[in-house]
Amino acid sequence: MIRLRNRRWRQRGQSFVEAALLLPGIVFLFIGALDAGFYGYALIGIQSAARVAAIYTSSSSSTAADSTGACALVLKELSSMPNITGSITSCGALPLIVTAAGPTTDQFGNSYSTVTVKYQTPALMPIPGGFSGTTTLTRAVQMQIRS
Repeated sequence: MIRLRNRRWRQRGQSFVEAALLLPGIVFLFIGALDAGFYGYALIGIQSAARVAAIYTSSSSSTAADSTGACALVLKELSSMPNITGSITSCGALPLIVTAAGPTTDQFGNSYSTVTVKYQTPALMPIPGGFSGTTTLTRAVQMQIRS
């Protein structure tokens, strides 16, 4: 009877050691998934913000190069990002740079406006040999100007 109890006790100890050895790997995977989710959210957010700003700049030839108006729309669209707070009022330096260019004309006589949004993510969990913390994401949208 005593021998059976000792064997069960040793097996419980072995399970505890195995769990302790696996815990750092599980935590690392969880943090990596969390970081990947944040980067995906940031990519979708800046793509949407660039599209909204391009719709505004393509409304007429006079607004094609209006970086200030495009900046206001991008700030409104990215207001849920962690490092875009109410204190940021311009889009000329990182973490957010918005540029609107246009009108440019192609060979067929169509006019286009182009909006570029550059966003620097906040420092997340640094992954050794991988991401160093911050990443700069850039998206550009070109849209035909409505006449």
